[in-house]
Amino acid sequence: MHNIKEIRNDIEGFTKSIKKRFIDIDIDNIISLDKENRKYIQEKEILEKEKKDISKSKDKKLFDRSKDISLKIENIGNLQEKIKDQLDSILSSIPNLPHSEVPIGKNEKSNVEISKHGKITDFQFAPKSHYELGEKLEMLDFDLATKTTGSRFVFVKDKLALLERALTNFMLDTHINHNGYKEISPPLIANAKTMFGTGQLPKFENDQFELKLDDSSDRKFLIPTAEVILTNIVKDQIIDKKNLPMRLVASTACFRKEAGSYGKDTKGMIRQHQFYKVEMVSIVENDQCMNELNRMTDCATKILELLKLPYRKIILCSGDMGFSAEKTFDIEVWLPSEKKYREISSCSSCGSFQARRMKARYKNKNNETVFLGTLNGSGLAIGRTLVAILDNYQQSDGSISVPEVLRPYMNNIEIIK
Repeated sequence: MHNIKEIRNDIEGFTKSIKKRFIDIDIDNIISLDKENRKYIQEKEILEKEKKDISKSKDKKLFDRSKDISLKIENIGNLQEKIKDQLDSILSSIPNLPHSEVPIGKNEKSNVEISKHGKITDFQFAPKSHYELGEKLEMLDFDLATKTTGSRFVFVKDKLALLERALTNFMLDTHINHNGYKEISPPLIANAKTMFGTGQLPKFENDQFELKLDDSSDRKFLIPTAEVILTNIVKDQIIDKKNLPMRLVASTACFRKEAGSYGKDTKGMIRQHQFYKVEMVSIVENDQCMNELNRMTDCATKILELLKLPYRKIILCSGDMGFSAEKTFDIEVWLPSEKKYREISSCSSCGSFQARRMKARYKNKNNETVFLGTLNGSGLAIGRTLVAILDNYQQSDGSISVPEVLRPYMNNIEIIK
């Protein structure tokens, strides 16, 4: 969420920066609401001082005046609250400003490839898609999931279920034992304030699965990513600087309506309503965000290197980044059946954008209380990694070779057939 004082002090700079996001905002309305809000605050303060002076004087002749002032204070307070709510509603729906290192562009066509890694296999046969392979093995069942639940769900069975579990354990072990992350097993349900803190609400309410509760005022949601619940661990707190950086990792189910993806990736496991993901979250001093983003991205790419999966790293342009991000690296894995790279991880720095919404702070080296920096990244998406293994490790007979690094997690199985 943006600080109205910072906007007020540099209207031109803020307007110039937010234009890079290719969204329309009414800056004049924002400034007008801010002026009106401050006007009511000042009027209220003047009246409160007068009432206090009357109280000190103990002059009974001024008793009626005091009652009149109290009524005015109440009326002005109500007006100020309405204006403040309008202003906060607008500010909470404006995305984060892009970092100076982010390329300017409207959509994914302006994303910039930074590097490629790994050797793409030259198959001597036409590679099949992951869903063709999984259905032939009788280990992926989309039809049964449609009958029991609906579209965009899947039953993962037998050795592929074991592979899914192996991937989760392998990723967690790598991040905990080698990358310095602390494992958390969090709740899978978040309240409205928590969803607001990381930017899912109010802007993206239609993408969330909300739970139906008896008390309609107590809103709760299935988490769309563990980022939501892990980042909010520090909300409403002042963290001791000596405890920074905080690096957290969790493996959870994630739930998304995919409201804006109608007709996209309707087959297979690429875009589902329920999926599993290993998520990394870092809480740092706000001037360390860029260093931490590079570190986090390296932790994610290391997983792909250990699995020997070809990938590329790209930086997202200003118009393609997520709502809360100031800079994002996407990691895309090569899928032979599609002959293209597909996203498997997104690592983002949010600067102090989420921390301001969460009121998460720390005392810096000058002993000033300032907002923390927050980052998040997939390390990795389990379903998409399973897809990449089926695609890249398939054999001509439809069997799947198990990556060497995963075999200890799979009772030393070498081939899934």
